[in-house]
Amino acid sequence: MSNPDYIIAGAGASGLMLAYRMSQDTFFDDKSVLIIDEVKDKGNDRTWCFWESGDGEWDSLLTKTWPKIFFGSNNHSKEIVISPYNYKMIRSKDFYSQLWKSINSKPNFNFVEDSIDSTTELKGGVQVITNKGSYLCAKLFNSIPSTEVYKSQNKYPILQQHFVGWFVRTKTDCFDDTVAKFMDFTVPQKGNTRFMYVLPIDKQTALFEYTLFSKTLLKRSDYEDEISSYLEDKGISNFEIVEKEIGSIPMTSFKFHELNTKHILNIGTSGGWTKASTGYTFKNTSKKTKALVAFLKKESDLSKFHKKSKFWFYDLIFLDVLANHNDEGSALFSSMFRKANVKNIFKFLDEESSLFEDFKIIFSVPPKRFTQALLKRLF
Repeated sequence: MSNPDYIIAGAGASGLMLAYRMSQDTFFDDKSVLIIDEVKDKGNDRTWCFWESGDGEWDSLLTKTWPKIFFGSNNHSKEIVISPYNYKMIRSKDFYSQLWKSINSKPNFNFVEDSIDSTTELKGGVQVITNKGSYLCAKLFNSIPSTEVYKSQNKYPILQQHFVGWFVRTKTDCFDDTVAKFMDFTVPQKGNTRFMYVLPIDKQTALFEYTLFSKTLLKRSDYEDEISSYLEDKGISNFEIVEKEIGSIPMTSFKFHELNTKHILNIGTSGGWTKASTGYTFKNTSKKTKALVAFLKKESDLSKFHKKSKFWFYDLIFLDVLANHNDEGSALFSSMFRKANVKNIFKFLDEESSLFEDFKIIFSVPPKRFTQALLKRLF
């Protein structure tokens, strides 16, 4: 397959989800699709969580759902019933396995284990040079991050949602597995926005994830020391660590879509599909890949896929505040969860809220910093 119709660079969540949706649509039955990645079987390299109202497309793959969340800080703590929403978890091994089954069943889809060295847009398509060969394709969907692109600019702030997580198993029942600790800001802030994220799988198993929204990463031992301290503080001492995970997700309003061309579309985190103000990616990727498949059936110029949104500007102002006043994140989120209805918060973060609902969220946060950031951007 030296000249496929489509090449998908990267077999992570966005690349694989796009391939899966294309494999499910008869429109692409006569199109050749090549997926390129250094590794096909990625195992449990990711844990994705998202809130959703009612039944969802990925429910058969869920590891766990929670009908309640807990928000905690020194100023405001509350256990919240989030109906009609549920908070849902998917482990990547189950997700990858299910999607590959569909993709592998289609003879016009192929995978090569390789790394991409360069891509060149041509008049009628894209040349893709890999470590092992060369390909020409009509369209390239790239999910492989190029951090230099956004790190080399200073127009838009860049934070990281960075974390280390331990899957912990105890010998006795220690956890309420009906409640996900969404954000617990009672941990020492140390000049940043820091919180513990706790997802109980059952009464004896839970994921403890020490998370920061900040510019710089910590030493691995710093995250793990904080998890140890948190467990000790909660009286959990007789446990084993059954699995660990580590991650760093860019939070930026950099205009990734401006890098798209007629024949090349950046997708996933590389395409700005990560929600800039939260670091959540999975649900947005699910919506974007569905929209992209519909787009491909009508349009050929990939640069036209991006749609402007008021939420981009909201995220930009939020990140301006968090980047310049990183020690105030706990107060910011506490104010929001104290004053706003959680259903409106979810709807706002899903970018599905009306202008009236937007103002409810905007007026729930401390006004001083946001007014300063807004005026700076406008003038």
